[in-house]
Amino acid sequence: MARVRILGAVLAACVLAALGIRILLSRQAAIARRRIGKPLGEESLDADRVWRKTLEGRPVDLLLLGDSLAAGLGAERRKQTLGGRLAKAVARRLQRPVRLRTAAVVGSESSALEAQLDGLDPDYRADVAVIVVGGNDVTHLVPASVASAQLEQAVLRLQDAGTPVVVGTCPDLGTLRPVPQPLRSLLSRMSRRLALEQTRVAWRTGAVPVDLRQLVGPTFHAEPEEMFSLDRFHPSAAGYRRTAEALLPAVVTALRSRQ
Repeated sequence: MARVRILGAVLAACVLAALGIRILLSRQAAIARRRIGKPLGEESLDADRVWRKTLEGRPVDLLLLGDSLAAGLGAERRKQTLGGRLAKAVARRLQRPVRLRTAAVVGSESSALEAQLDGLDPDYRADVAVIVVGGNDVTHLVPASVASAQLEQAVLRLQDAGTPVVVGTCPDLGTLRPVPQPLRSLLSRMSRRLALEQTRVAWRTGAVPVDLRQLVGPTFHAEPEEMFSLDRFHPSAAGYRRTAEALLPAVVTALRSRQ
């Protein structure tokens, strides 16, 4: 009987502790939302055009899918968006014009990738697709297994159409200074787990993974004032430049593999 009472007390303590942690994290999430706000709105700049059109040759068709990072929210000029920076860099590297198509939508989770692909013209075929998604899955507590499965479906669909895919894995949400501790550390662990799942999807399907957590995260952590835009959540022009630099080698490799 004594053991039963002790076990009951332990279970009750665990439940209360879990409830307390949940309440704490919910309060911290509300604090983070108030600090960040929506000073940038919810619409990114339209950067879709042919970049470096004076170069010779057929334009390379570059497709961007994913969330606000892929859409370029936070950039003040369209050439500063992730798509604009990638398009210009690819054009310089290959000495060919690049036609950018951004299907990414601000606020998207991995579940939105299917709709983004559905929204493309049925005859559209990209020479390479770049997917950057995951941050909203983490903040909305979507299980990593579910989000990665939705990513895999999108990758396979693109590959079935003959389009090579580059996956920019979930960035480190632990770099977000407006998010208080311990929520920030929890988001960091969750984003790392999702990034690992996304990397496994890429290797399993033949896509090219780019570890944004490792390649970009340290710079955002060390230089937050420069790397983040005014909401301290989305990248600035410098942050998008650093992200594009990290993605560029994989994009060029994917394009050259088609030649």
